[in-house]
Amino acid sequence: MPDLKIPLPPSFSSVEEERQYRKQRLAAGFRLFSEMGFDEGVAGHITARDPELADHFWVNPFAMHFGHIRASDLILVNHSGEVVQGDRAVNTAAFAIHSQVHAARPDAVAAAHSHSTHGRAFSTLGRLLDPITQDACVFYDDHGLFDDYTGVVLDVEEGKRIAHALGENKAVILRNHGLLTVGQSVDEAVWWFITMERSCQVQLLAEAAGKPVHIDDDMARLTSSQVGSHLAGWFSFQPLYERIVRDQPDLLD
Repeated sequence: MPDLKIPLPPSFSSVEEERQYRKQRLAAGFRLFSEMGFDEGVAGHITARDPELADHFWVNPFAMHFGHIRASDLILVNHSGEVVQGDRAVNTAAFAIHSQVHAARPDAVAAAHSHSTHGRAFSTLGRLLDPITQDACVFYDDHGLFDDYTGVVLDVEEGKRIAHALGENKAVILRNHGLLTVGQSVDEAVWWFITMERSCQVQLLAEAAGKPVHIDDDMARLTSSQVGSHLAGWFSFQPLYERIVRDQPDLLD
């Protein structure tokens, strides 16, 4: 019998190797967001905590199209919002939100937020996702609601409120704004965002057609344990990563 290969999260021999891994995954996340139409002008950001400087994170340069971002284009921002590596500016909202999320959640290596169409539409309802599909069960009892809107997030105090609404969950719905997800890897955070956006789309479609049947609590909780783990999130991203790298290998540069 041949040895069967199953992808597993990597281990690293150096900080430099882990940093490059995170940056390449981050660049791939932006390319996928672009392909999926999650870009809206200059809005949206994905961040990855630096593996050596825990209070620094890598993020997309302000006003660079997601579809153009390479690993080498990413900028490193410190805890004060200063760009310490790279020659482009940081989106003020990206710092205000992500700095506080990373500070509140030491376990969160990455965080993803964009103004995706269905996430925005669902956010206007001011409610949580219902367990109406297997995929939506990923977020069963594992996402929060930031039930307020006060304009563009430019103040770290607002970022702190968003981090509080996120709590220990993998995601938060920002009312009248969109979605934000976190993960113990870039892979996980990006995948949670993609599948949450689609779950919002499915619920909007289902409710437009009628009254969806909910999965009962016990089954929703079981399903969440099966498809909502950190490993499941990382694993689900791998086929997307392999495809986008094959199609757009320049993102690794």
